[in-house]
Amino acid sequence: MKRVILSLCLLASTAFSKHPSDAFKRVKSREPTLPMIQNVKPRAPVPQTLHNRASGSSPYLNNNTEQFVVNGTAIPDIPFDIGESYAGLLPISDQANETRKLWFWFFPSQNPNATDEITIWFNGGPGCSSLTGLIKENGPILWQAGTQGFTKNAYSFVNLTNMVYVEQPIGVGFTQGTPNISDEVELGQQFAGFWKNFISAFQLEQRKVYITGESYAGLYIPYVADAFISQNDNVYYNLAGVAINDPILGDDTVQQDVILSPYVDYWDKIFNFNESFTERLHNLHSACGYEDYIAKYLTYPPPAGPFPVPADPEAGRNNTCATWDIAYDAILELNPCFNVYHITDYCPLLYNPEVPYFNRLDVQAAINAPVGTVWQQCTDKEVFPPRGDQSLGPAQNGVLQRVIEHNNNTLIGVGNLDYILPPNGTLLTLQNVTWNGVQGFQSYPNDRKFFVPYHTEYNQGSLAAAGYVGTWGQERGVTYYQVQYAGHQQPQYAPGSSYRIIELMLGRISALDQPGSFSTQ
Repeated sequence: MKRVILSLCLLASTAFSKHPSDAFKRVKSREPTLPMIQNVKPRAPVPQTLHNRASGSSPYLNNNTEQFVVNGTAIPDIPFDIGESYAGLLPISDQANETRKLWFWFFPSQNPNATDEITIWFNGGPGCSSLTGLIKENGPILWQAGTQGFTKNAYSFVNLTNMVYVEQPIGVGFTQGTPNISDEVELGQQFAGFWKNFISAFQLEQRKVYITGESYAGLYIPYVADAFISQNDNVYYNLAGVAINDPILGDDTVQQDVILSPYVDYWDKIFNFNESFTERLHNLHSACGYEDYIAKYLTYPPPAGPFPVPADPEAGRNNTCATWDIAYDAILELNPCFNVYHITDYCPLLYNPEVPYFNRLDVQAAINAPVGTVWQQCTDKEVFPPRGDQSLGPAQNGVLQRVIEHNNNTLIGVGNLDYILPPNGTLLTLQNVTWNGVQGFQSYPNDRKFFVPYHTEYNQGSLAAAGYVGTWGQERGVTYYQVQYAGHQQPQYAPGSSYRIIELMLGRISALDQPGSFSTQ
């Protein structure tokens, strides 16, 4: 076992570098244990008469897609019509004997500006279902933790664009088949195979394709986008832009430990650590070399890269420099319900309806999922067997650069209440990336105010902030933003801000400080 010596905690050796997926293995489960509900009897079969919006006049309904129609008035416990949608399984290749299939739920938009585009949503993990984003964040239906049931989502991305929520890779959610990939390149290839089948089935050839998501989708999205670019085929893979919030993009020591002490200082009234513990964090921040690392590399413009890769603080015999873990263990003593995804949460832990709901047999039947599946929000299967995801972060190997330069429409942002991946870690990572001939941001990319239009609320179950909610900047095809009161899942905690991000990605607005109304008001 390699020993990490405190004074040498910043050795520039990739041997000490952890994989980005390790960032999500540090969190202790704090949610109440919920039973899997598998024995609910199916309701009557979904009527064969199609929902009136999925009628012969729909451009999405044809002989190939009729099997995927979801009756928007017959989904259990949703007391309103969700409109036209399609769900089901499609294979990841065109081979006749292909058994590996991804599950999707597709929501056509009524927006007249959306007729030549489609947007993909990914949650992270690795191994978490995109249904989380659908019912908790930006889908047309919401059932958020601690609430009574479903409500309409006034800030659904479906109001803006055609949205498809895809469970991937194989092994996640309702997907079928045995996981057999080892890295993100293979993940991108499998998704490209699925995507060609999806485009063909719904006759969406030559449409502009956007990809958005969060968290570990910081790997998924750039690698899938890069796979699309590599196809050199705009009939099926006409990539037009990507937007990623709170992403893991590179080395998780940079994105978590290096920047942790200043983050705790910024939110000191929330963490409320005593003086002796705060001093301990400050001393570690200095002794481990993190203070010097930030002073040298989190500058505008940055010094010439590549930056040294910090040593993995957990690779040696002790974890002296694992400041993220040290502070996390301490805050759990003060707030046993501390939420790494949204640091202002306190006890009690809120009931999460998602797992029981999607394990109901009547729900599975209604959304064309394989009935009897034991569905998990985040699978306990290894989706990159046997040793986990072997890819570097896309900021570390040129993948993110290729995506940025392909269409100069990349949006990356962080919620300031996100503990698992705080903002300065993302900025440090981006300062080590070269795109369009220049490394990093040349000036601080938070010099402009992020404005969300004032609006009337019609649904108390779906509310969003208005006014100046954060900061942003833009250089050479990359938009960076921070939202003050958002956590890790930005569409959940700051839906109006996330709605604005998608408007910018789609070209509905020209800037995040643009005055006026939402494009759909």
